[in-house]
Amino acid sequence: MHEHQLTQGDPIAHLKRMTWPLLLAMTLLMSFNFVDAYFVSLLGTEELAAFSFTFPVTFTIFSMVIGLGIGTSTVVATARGQGDQQSACATGGTALVLSTGLVVVLCVPVWIWHDMIFQLLGADESMRALTDSYMEVWLLGGLFVAFPMIGNAVMRANGNTRGPSIVMAASAFINAVLDPLLIFGIGPFPELGLAGAALATISAYAISSVIILYMLLKQMNAVGWYRSWANQREASRQILQIAGPAAGANMLTPIAMAAMTAIVAQYGDAAVAALGVGSRLESLAILVVLTLSMSLPPLLSQNAAAGHMSRVRLLYHKVTVFVLVWQGAIALLLLLLSGQIGDWFGQEPEVSASIQLIVMILPLAWGAQGVIILTNSSFNALRRPMSALNLSVVRLFLTYLPLAWIGGKIAGLTGVFAGAAIANVITAIIAWRWMWFFLCCNRQQGVKDKIEVQ
Repeated sequence: MHEHQLTQGDPIAHLKRMTWPLLLAMTLLMSFNFVDAYFVSLLGTEELAAFSFTFPVTFTIFSMVIGLGIGTSTVVATARGQGDQQSACATGGTALVLSTGLVVVLCVPVWIWHDMIFQLLGADESMRALTDSYMEVWLLGGLFVAFPMIGNAVMRANGNTRGPSIVMAASAFINAVLDPLLIFGIGPFPELGLAGAALATISAYAISSVIILYMLLKQMNAVGWYRSWANQREASRQILQIAGPAAGANMLTPIAMAAMTAIVAQYGDAAVAALGVGSRLESLAILVVLTLSMSLPPLLSQNAAAGHMSRVRLLYHKVTVFVLVWQGAIALLLLLLSGQIGDWFGQEPEVSASIQLIVMILPLAWGAQGVIILTNSSFNALRRPMSALNLSVVRLFLTYLPLAWIGGKIAGLTGVFAGAAIANVITAIIAWRWMWFFLCCNRQQGVKDKIEVQ
């Protein structure tokens, strides 16, 4: 797809064309954690709780990579919107090297101190033995986490969603096949338990890295390399200028999740296990929102770079309305199925009841959470990463955690989840007003105006 195609014609039609193939692949990719949680739950409540403790730690690394992907996508798409394909190509290559190096740097301290981290999260000695078995394998393969995600960002910035779809679908399929083989030791495979779940995930990412490297180099010719060190440094600076705040905003989420895990841990292992299932169910239930947050930014970046702010306003308005209606329907469906979902994942009555409680309360605010996610991605696409970071701070530390803690003091575990849901609604209202004020302030901009980094 050429760059002018995203700045001409019907922007909603472009968004649909870019979203549908990505949604199919994201459905499979998001099954990673869902499939993992299901097979791990068959090992027992203690293993499922240990698996839940690992989520804030692994998601911290994912969050940094997601932030780097946002920076990569924004800078590459902006270059394409300005007609500079050579810079777009070279920036993509720089991003791959930069992100891989940063992930390795982050994995080293996590490897050294992961046992202490889990102790701070509230895991006892026996629980930490289980979490260690998972993390030691996962961190060894952490290198492969960055490559497919950043490669996908480069493809999306070039208007190609079919490539990322193929890569993510392949990853999900490989993980789903390897999970039972490595967790339970089926056939010639060793029985590795939690370590098997980690090995299955890392193997899937490693194979995906090879696939995406081939597609970027051989099929798309979408990555190159600056010969000048000054140009490489400038490309890295532009990526990090957006990726830094974006990664910071994303990394606040696992920090808040860690704090929420500590709050919920007061109510026992069954509650922690239920929270882990609920978190993974949430990632699947808001799949459409997450897909839109990936397909929308290239459109916003290219149109903003070309000065078409009316198209930007139209896109933001349409997606927020759609998300509220869609997630409302999802919440109703989950409410009707809450009992069955609790039975599927809860091997013990207490775990089942806690899962059912989560499914009955939290989805009521997932539409509001969708508005927050899309507003964050839109701010980043419009080169306002600090606004996205500040919005995340407001949501997590001024509403989400305080209201969850207050709710717990008032009504126990039910109050914790109710407080979290109310916090999402309050923050969504703030997010929508904030973005709309910014878009309306840019209503009179000329065709060649640029959105400046703030």
